[in-house]
Amino acid sequence: HTLIIVAFEYQPKHIVVMEKVSFSAQLIAFFAGFSGPMAYLTVLGVLLISGLGVPIPEDITLISAGILAGLGRISLTGALIAGFIGVMIGDTFLYYLGRYYGVRVFELPVFRRVFNRERIEKAEEIIKKNQRFICFVARFLPGVRSPVFLTCGIMGVSPWVFFGLDGFAALISVPVWVVGGWYFAKNIDEALAFAGDMHKIIIGILVMAAIYIVFKWRKHKKPSQEITDPK
Repeated sequence: HTLIIVAFEYQPKHIVVMEKVSFSAQLIAFFAGFSGPMAYLTVLGVLLISGLGVPIPEDITLISAGILAGLGRISLTGALIAGFIGVMIGDTFLYYLGRYYGVRVFELPVFRRVFNRERIEKAEEIIKKNQRFICFVARFLPGVRSPVFLTCGIMGVSPWVFFGLDGFAALISVPVWVVGGWYFAKNIDEALAFAGDMHKIIIGILVMAAIYIVFKWRKHKKPSQEITDPK
């Protein structure tokens, strides 16, 4: 409790509510105990674990890195670099694991528990429809990105396509979360509200993009040729 009060200037009553209802707030409080090299290593480690499909919010981890920068525990540049490297290491690991092992990866004990058949079948269906679009979009979809990245490797998606689009998406998402955490470093409620608002905005943008792509596809789809009987 003392640690949380020092880092976020919270009153005890706020801390009690936080511990009861918000895992995200507890995760931020966890990161508040680190500074310097240990903070960078912790951010990298948690992002790697999150990237493997463990239900630890990647966005809150990045926001936490930004908060540490805002509190002077680490530099903002360092937080951005650690965040980008962390998410890309996790994505790279999953992609090449799928590429190397193929479907045999689901025989590994850890992955049998994290990636069930339903999640993978859903990922396969999404990728088959538009692999370029989904390699970019998956970075913004919590709960979907890990099975999608693993399945991209299994299905043999080109490394150039995967890393080019996923890396580009990370160059957008990582600064958004880290800078947001840095900006709201002194107020955990506002930082969490920022995360919620950004999720809504991202979902809205992705829905509009999907609608646009479907519309363009239908517009350019050639109409079937009428078959006429020979005279």
